[in-house]
Amino acid sequence: MPSLLEALERKYGAKGEVNPSIDDLPVAIFVPKRSPRLSVPTLLVLNDCDIDCAGEATVLADKCADVVELDLANNKLTDWEEVFAILEQAPRVRFLNLSFNRLSAQIQAAQALHPRWDSLSNLVLNSTYVGWPSIHGLLKSLPTLEELHLSLNEYSYVDLTGKEVNEKDRCEECSRLRCDQTQPVHQQLKKLHFSGNPVSSWIEISKFGYAFPNLETLLVNDCNLTTLAPDPCDKCDDSNGNKKSHDGFPRLRFLNLNNTGLATWDEVDRLAKFPALRSLRVQGWPLWERVESTEHERRLLLVARLPHVRTLNGGGAVPPEERDAAERAFIRYYMEKPEADRPDRYWELVGVHGKLDPLVSVDLRPEKRVQITFTCGDTSEVRTVDVYRTVADLKTRLERLAGFPASKMRLFYVDQELRDSQGPEEMKYPTKQLYSYNMSSGDEIIIDSKFKHSISANSTA
Repeated sequence: MPSLLEALERKYGAKGEVNPSIDDLPVAIFVPKRSPRLSVPTLLVLNDCDIDCAGEATVLADKCADVVELDLANNKLTDWEEVFAILEQAPRVRFLNLSFNRLSAQIQAAQALHPRWDSLSNLVLNSTYVGWPSIHGLLKSLPTLEELHLSLNEYSYVDLTGKEVNEKDRCEECSRLRCDQTQPVHQQLKKLHFSGNPVSSWIEISKFGYAFPNLETLLVNDCNLTTLAPDPCDKCDDSNGNKKSHDGFPRLRFLNLNNTGLATWDEVDRLAKFPALRSLRVQGWPLWERVESTEHERRLLLVARLPHVRTLNGGGAVPPEERDAAERAFIRYYMEKPEADRPDRYWELVGVHGKLDPLVSVDLRPEKRVQITFTCGDTSEVRTVDVYRTVADLKTRLERLAGFPASKMRLFYVDQELRDSQGPEEMKYPTKQLYSYNMSSGDEIIIDSKFKHSISANSTA
């Protein structure tokens, strides 16, 4: 398998300097000694090259002197000593992607703590299966690290104490480690990606907040979380379980909880207590499958429950008029509920807006079934039609009446009130639902044949 140096030379050539000096040129016009194809770029991508080591240090240092972003995903790196050798020869690297390299071997203390890479600010370790002691060592070696990716690593717990995991330290009742993670580990880290890991307890996620006190962005989407509630364990006397879900996150501004197992409105109320949270993603929750409401109604209920969140599920900021409408809709929604079912937020909003009069109940949904006259040549027939059917489905159901297949059929809708001014409207789009034509009882649909028109056209020709 090739080294990083060999992979570089295969792609960019083996000769020449990375940045030729202009002092050697006889004229003031810069003439590159090498083609751009043979110049190592500052953003260097070498994915899927089977790289397993660094290569000759002196030559590699010359080629990588100006590399700022290095992407080595999907290679064969397994030894952290080789990763450190690469970093030593690329001192200006700010971004390093090592995803999908099997780096589960533990970093030795002497390896991790001796070198310090002050330039590296973004490290991607997705699906590397790197262990927690190694992560702790890396954090100590990267004082300016601001963004860390640890997604898809099969983590079921979090341990940033730097100690070896002893199964005796794991509680038989709750399966958590008996460790109190309240001491800061890294002051500069602001963004953490932890998506797709099978961690199920928010207590484990909370450890990140205490380890990274300046954390602003946290992605834990596609994890097995079922609640944000405190989860104390009597057997192991886990004091972390008595802390509030937001206690460890005083500066968290962005949180992604998409596709988790959160299933109650209580979880939303807990999120409202995160003091700095301004952007939130909560799509794909089991809760939304249980709530009998439209997507728009769910959004109103969410906006009303989250007074400080400005961006919800992406998109632009929540405008003031939407928030006001949401809060009033929230009051009216819970006015109809028993008092015991009203959340604390209801009383807070009543204090702001007062008790509102219920809106007049007006059902704006279209009639589900209407009486339509179907005309095909000299034959007419009145049928009851489900307006939520599509045009294609309606054609199939009219084959017997028409006497020819749906593929040869054309339909024209005639609004009884606009018959004289507008005339028939062809129903061209197979997936369009009938209610979108604003059908009402007494309207007409004319059935015509494409075959008849083709014969007519040929005869005319």
